[in-house]
Parts: sequence; C-alpha cells; structure tokens
Amino acid sequence: MAGAGWRGGRFLLVRAAAGGGGARSRAFCREPGPDPPCPDPKPRKSRGAPKIYTKTGDTGFSSTFTGERRAKDDQVFDALGTLDELSSAIGLSAEFGSESGHTFVEELHKVQCMLQDAGSNVATPISSARESHIKRTSFSEKPVLELESWIDKYSDQLPPLTSFILPSGGKSSAALHLSRAVCRRAERRVVPLVKTGEADANVAKYLNRLSDYLFVLARFAAKQEGKKEQIYRRMEPQD
Repeated sequence: MAGAGWRGGRFLLVRAAAGGGGARSRAFCREPGPDPPCPDPKPRKSRGAPKIYTKTGDTGFSSTFTGERRAKDDQVFDALGTLDELSSAIGLSAEFGSESGHTFVEELHKVQCMLQDAGSNVATPISSARESHIKRTSFSEKPVLELESWIDKYSDQLPPLTSFILPSGGKSSAALHLSRAVCRRAERRVVPLVKTGEADANVAKYLNRLSDYLFVLARFAAKQEGKKEQIYRRMEPQD
C-alpha cells in the first residue's frame, strides 16, 4: 500500500509493507508551502479505501523495506516499535505543550518527522539492501547538529543543576521526561543494529542527543510555566 499527500504543510510519502505497514513507513519532511495543483482534475470512480489489515503478518513475520521477511520479535522490529512508541510519547508532549502555549511544539513535530526517517533507516537492514535502498533511507549527521543547537539555546536560559531532579514540573514537563525515558530505550534497541552494521550510526547518535534535548526541554517547560521541579532527597522508610 502506498500513498502521498500534503499534511500540515509537509509532503508525506508513505510506503507500507505487506506485513503490516510499520516497517516500511517513510515520511519526508518538507518546508511548509502551498498545496501542489492536482495533476488530473477528472473525477475518478472510487475503489474504496484500502483495508488496514493484510493478514500476512498473522504467522509472526513481517517485511522490511528491502522486502526481507523477518520474525516480528527480530531486533529490527523491536527497534521500529520503540521508535514508534517514542514518536507517540513526543506527540503527547506536544499536545500538552500546545495547550500551555509553548513555542517549541513545532520543534517536537519536526523531531517526529526525523524519527520517521530514522525508522526508515532501521527498516532497511544493510545486509539485504540494494544501493538504491541505502541511498533512499540514509540518515545524515545534520539532524544531530540541529538538536545540539536547540539544546544550547534552552540550556542558556536555565539555572545550573545542583541536585538530581525527579520527572515533574507540570504536565508538559512530566510528559517530556517520559519521552526522554522512552528515547533512552529506543537508543538501546538501535545500538545492537549499529554494532552489526545493519543501521546507520547517525541514528543512534541522534537518539542519544534527542534524550538530552528532551531533558533540557522538560526543565525549560517547567520554568516557563512557573512549575516547581521536584528535587531528589534521600528518604528513610517510616517505622
């Protein structure tokens, strides 16, 4: 199943695997702009919406972007599922941030797009990829450098840390801390694929930097909302 279209000012090209879709999803982020003209104004008969289920994954196998069939508990799909979970957590963080009027919400949406691209790289194991696959799903270091610039921007506006802090500081901040924790897990799932040469090292580097960004952003959100960050204290159990 494949499709393309403009959503929210970004061009999305989606390819779904025969075995369920997630492994071969691909989204390209583009700058906002006017919708392109329809190339064929003639009305066509609708064939109906394609079904979301294919039943090809019922035996516990799914397809990578290269067309290779692997078990659903394979490291590739474990990493892809965690990246999807991370994007969902960031989406929730963005919703809380939007309700509070934070301007960093657009950054979070861009991160979600980058995670989709990271997933495309993970879904293209080098061992079974052709040169055209690798070229199409490569992941550069530029997104890492962008995250570093965002981290510096927010860090400059925060007081230095003098104690360990607990995930807290209001809904926006707490949701970002949750996203950070999921990000750390996503990194742990991707690292084995990088070690074996199946995924680009820049994907792991991006996730490493992303967790730092989410931590700084959580602190920034708490500061902007005037929420108190809970400080770690050694607690003695009551008798």
